[in-house]
Parts: sequence; structure tokens; C-alpha cells
Amino acid sequence: MPQLSFFFAYLHYNKIVNDKDSMNKNTITILSICTLVLMMSACSSEKAQSQFDVIEALDYCTGQTHRTLLQLEAMQDGKDYTMTPRNIAPDDSVWHLRKAAKEEWCGGFWPGILWYAYEHSGDSSLLSEAEMYTEQLGFLAETPAYDHDLGFLVFCSYGNGYRLTGNPEYKEVILNTADTLATLFNPTVGTILSWPRHVKDYGGHNTIMDNMINLEMLFWAAENGGGSHLRDLAMTHAETTMQHHFRPDGSCYHVAVYDTLTGEFIKGVTHQGYSDESMWSRGQAWAIYGYTMVYRFTRDERFLTHARKVTDCYLSRLAATSDDNIPLWDMDDPRGTSAPKDASAAAIVASALIELAGYVEEADAQRYSTHAEQMLADLGTPHYRCGERSVAFVRHATGHHPAGSEIDASIIYADYYYIEALLRLKKLQK
Repeated sequence: MPQLSFFFAYLHYNKIVNDKDSMNKNTITILSICTLVLMMSACSSEKAQSQFDVIEALDYCTGQTHRTLLQLEAMQDGKDYTMTPRNIAPDDSVWHLRKAAKEEWCGGFWPGILWYAYEHSGDSSLLSEAEMYTEQLGFLAETPAYDHDLGFLVFCSYGNGYRLTGNPEYKEVILNTADTLATLFNPTVGTILSWPRHVKDYGGHNTIMDNMINLEMLFWAAENGGGSHLRDLAMTHAETTMQHHFRPDGSCYHVAVYDTLTGEFIKGVTHQGYSDESMWSRGQAWAIYGYTMVYRFTRDERFLTHARKVTDCYLSRLAATSDDNIPLWDMDDPRGTSAPKDASAAAIVASALIELAGYVEEADAQRYSTHAEQMLADLGTPHYRCGERSVAFVRHATGHHPAGSEIDASIIYADYYYIEALLRLKKLQK
């Protein structure tokens, strides 16, 4: 490492100076010059390896967040805090808004971004905005579960809010929502039902890989005043998913279908990927993030081993299919590099890899953190960064390709996981 090279060079230089009685003056001079060159080279190498400026990237995100707030105020003639950003089309510069509702699974990401921007900047105006947008989702704690997305909705908003403020009202919302999410758990199957409205469509109990992210709220609730059963069912969900949701190579199905009455696994299919047997990039990203998070709460080596397996599968396929560190929306799209990319998957994986690096031996830790930094560096290039084009953070994300929805767009959850990854990297570099 450059720091070590510098250190040893310094020691060598001092030794030369201290031992000069045993050498002639010319020898000392030559060796000193060589040593100083080595020191300068080490410094230059260190600079080359640290080209990605995480503070600059976070400052950029904070600036874009302020620009979004100004845009929202102008669009609405004053802010309507029930309306939150969802996407920006590739040929547009204005956020398309969605109303906070149980059906709008992305409603928690914008308040989450505000919390993260406040965490980085300390700007009290962002704190006020985060509070206002977060509180629009409180009704979910008192509403029967529509589907599994309660974790995305409440933990990204109220969870970050409670972490940064300790507001006891936020904690109550989280705990009550966790209990609501738990009502979707089927003990016969061993997983949370993702989409109650689609049971007939799939011919049984359906569980999607995205659901892994919602387990975080259950684990947290169990450790912070909720019932121990929340941890038990989250564990069971993770175990059952690990058993049935993955192929031998570590790639995952988007949807696992189970017999509602017997709990038997029926089949794995896709909903948003290219085909049932393809690797939908964001699905694999959810798996990486999800099992890394599960290990954080459980310290069960089975989950760490699985997190590494699904991660290494993703990284291997990424290298084989993409021309940079941003994946195709689906790694089996036959169009290859002419197919749309998915910046959201890259942001999710980058965030997960930074955490995963903290749980593994030094060599793999370096490998995972390097991959994460490369992903973030690519997302910060003019090709992916929105800059003056729009007020979002990144572009070239893909939402639901088979439905023709949000293709090559800026999407709010891509921005959320991008700023989260940057904050994790900032803490890692301290």
C-alpha cells in the first residue's frame, strides 16, 4: 500500500542520515535522492488510487437535493408533501411525482434521501423537509398490509429519521408497521407473501427477492422493543428463500412460487427480468444487499457464505457482460451491451459491498471495497451523473423493462442507494 511504502522509505532515509559516518558524502547524497524519489512516487501512487472523491460526490447529491426541493415548490406552487419524486424520463428534466399511498412502494425513498443529505451536510433546512415528507407515511402503521413493501416505505423514511433524531414517535411507527408486515407471513410456507393481489396469477403463494430488504425492519424491531417473533419469522424467511430462490451458480429467480396449503416449492419465475432463467440485475442486487444485512443482524455464518456466493456470481457475470461497472438491466439480454443499463442495481450492489467488506478477510474486503468504489466512480462520470441535465443524481436506470416502464431513466431508488453507498464509503474512509 502507498502509505506503507512511504513509511518504509522514511525509515530508510533516516537510517542513511544516521549511518553517514560509515559512508562517504557522495554515496549518502545519491541514496538520499533515490529515497526521496521513492517517497514522491509513493505519494503519486496514493493520489492515483484515490481519484474518487466521495465528499465531492456527496456535496453534489446535496446540491441536487436542494435543486429538487426548488423544483417541487415551483411545480406545485408551494409544496404538497404527499407528492414525492418517482422518476425522470430520459428526455425530460422534471420529476414525475406519485402520491404517498400504500400502493406506491417508492414513497419512502425521497424522505430517505433527505435524511441522508441532512446526515452529510448538517443543513437544518433539509432536516425540516425530511420530517415533513416522512410524516406523510405514518398512516401505514395503522393500515392493513397491502403487500411486502412496508420496509421500503417505512424503514427508509422513519428508520433513518429515528437513527438521526431518536424521535420516539418514529420508533412507534416502525414497531407498529413491523407488526403489520408480519401479518403477511405464512408459517406453512416459511416466507412473507409479497403480492397478495397476485396469488391467483402465479398459482400460489409468491415471494419476490425484493422482499429480503424488508426483513431489515423486522430484525430491527425485534431488537428495539418489538416481539421476538419478528426475528424468528425474518430468519425463517431468509432460510426458506436461501433454500429455494437460487440456482446452483448463485443467481436468483425474481419470484418463488409455493403451494399455499402445503408450503411446497412449485417453481421460480420472473416478473421484471428477461426470462424465468435469466439474471435480472436488480434482483441479484437485492439478494446481495439482503443477505449481507441478514448477516449483520444474525451473525450466522450460513448467511455470510451465501452473501459471498451471490456476490461473486454477480461480479463474475458483470465482468463478462458489461463494458463498465454498471450492469445491463438483465445480464442475459441477448442484445448485450446495446441493451439498457441499470444504474439502480449498481448503486444497490455498491452499498452492499461496502458493508460486506467489513465482514470478510482482508483480501476479499479489499476486493469488494474496490469493486464498490469503481461502481460509484462510474456512476459519478458525466455519462451517468445527471448534472445540469436534471435534478436527479444518476441516470440510465431501468425499472420494469418487460412492461416498458422507466427504461433508461432516473429513478428515485437509484438515487437513494447511491447516496447511501457514498455515506457508507465516507465512514469507511475515516
